[in-house]
Amino acid sequence: MPALSIVIPAYNEQARLPDTLAQVLAYLDSSRVSDPEVIVVDDGSRDGTAALVEVWSRKDARVRLVKNPGNRGKGYSVKHGMLEARNEWVLFSDADLSAPIEEFDKLWAAVEREQAAVAIGSRALNRGLIGVRQSLFRETAGRFFNLVVRLVCGLPFWDTQCGFKLFRRDAAREVFSRLQLERFGFDVEALFIARLKRHKTIEVPVRWNHAEGTKVSMFRDSVDMFLDLLRVRRNQVLGKYR
Repeated sequence: MPALSIVIPAYNEQARLPDTLAQVLAYLDSSRVSDPEVIVVDDGSRDGTAALVEVWSRKDARVRLVKNPGNRGKGYSVKHGMLEARNEWVLFSDADLSAPIEEFDKLWAAVEREQAAVAIGSRALNRGLIGVRQSLFRETAGRFFNLVVRLVCGLPFWDTQCGFKLFRRDAAREVFSRLQLERFGFDVEALFIARLKRHKTIEVPVRWNHAEGTKVSMFRDSVDMFLDLLRVRRNQVLGKYR
């Protein structure tokens, strides 16, 4: 098992984080991951998220708090955490652990087998692994979005939005140092840059359960995510990924 950093973006996650951190640390205790660190990136939360993480970090040196300069968005949070990570491999996971932390084993086995630099968790490759499903409307919208991603950005993946992605550190630094998008379209941009930079990227089916409390608005954020696909192409033309 590698030296691993786990990045968890967090905005107003005071209620959810204690269980999340407990599960992550229990997994690390039982795994063969070496020299782990858990980086919680506070995105200008208005609740007690930052104070809670500071308490956990005093109890367990593996936990580290990183603060954004105000509320910047999930993309900025993941970028911040990825560039702060110290270890050879960096996993980013949503705070709700919709993909259980144990699914890291599948990503790691896949990158070892395929000699890949990036592995992304996928709900689309084996929908039988989904326990608790989203609403039919959200699931249909997600499938449509990924079809548009394939058409507009040329990405070959069937699920770009699953919040469970593993990067080798050199790939993470090359990709996220170039990231321009700060909100929910960042996943597509990160994968687009990874392919531009020829980092081998593979899609791996993972267990997944929908958790209530999503920060994504199906109307405001969905429109912006579709516009982000055009922004990715614009950024490429302007040379921002060089």
